[in-house]
Amino acid sequence: MLVLVAPGQGAQTPGFLTPWLDLPGAADRIAAWSDAIGLDLAHYGTKADADEIRDTAVAQPLLVAAGLLSAAALDAASPDVVAGHSVGEITAAALAGVIDDEAALRFVRTRGLGMAEAAAVTETGMAALLGGDPAVTVPHLEKLGLTPANVNGGGQIVAAGTAAQIAALEADKPEGVRRIVPLKVAGAFHTHHMAPAVEKLRAAVGDLTVSDPTVRYVSNADGHTVATGTEVVARLVGQVANPVRWDLCMETFQSLGVTALVELSPGGTLTGLAKRALPGVRTLALKTPDDLDAARALISEHAGV
Repeated sequence: MLVLVAPGQGAQTPGFLTPWLDLPGAADRIAAWSDAIGLDLAHYGTKADADEIRDTAVAQPLLVAAGLLSAAALDAASPDVVAGHSVGEITAAALAGVIDDEAALRFVRTRGLGMAEAAAVTETGMAALLGGDPAVTVPHLEKLGLTPANVNGGGQIVAAGTAAQIAALEADKPEGVRRIVPLKVAGAFHTHHMAPAVEKLRAAVGDLTVSDPTVRYVSNADGHTVATGTEVVARLVGQVANPVRWDLCMETFQSLGVTALVELSPGGTLTGLAKRALPGVRTLALKTPDDLDAARALISEHAGV
């Protein structure tokens, strides 16, 4: 059984889209999406520097476009399960047939702009805590006024809050935490700071044509599979201001009997978590088109098992 997963914000690096645009039809597809959302995805994916693509309004559409482009390049059998981390859930919704690709890009453009506006109100950020016990870490974060915004499993929790709260965390690490790593994001995502963005997305939902998922769709909210397109979209709206429970998603992959996980471009983060949390599950990250043949082989071995 195969799960196809899409990474979230912070996975982007300067120039990562460059090799993908050499694939047949890829540049045309990116150009059409760019026109649809009023953002030059090719420029940001090939020529922009790290600061430019850190901008939430740029990073989020860029990640969804890259995920959809790399999924199309696989040209392989459908996965048994799809999921995405944070903004990657929009990629997963398109892969599951809930919304079409252009609708996904329009929706994520609204999401990115709304979250960027919300992040500009107060100086906020996020930091990954590596190691430690969640039973100890979560109360410690709450004591500092921080939100455990991403509970990722594999020994990783991401805290979110104001710049002052993040600074306090760096000075007062929870017991057992080995390291604190600031993330390349512009705000405290998946917290109450993003409430204004939720309202913008709720207003945008009326423009979407929604279908029920054609494959199992696993939600960040609680790790449950979601059977209706309406519920998928409602969760996409709400997740902006609520924690990502990737740990529960991985527990669901395990309970479903997943045997292989392929992470779409720009892959690496979610396969790293899976290697620690899902022993025995084969993993592969799509970093460049050079990884496509290995991914197709893995899919042919595991999809539909």
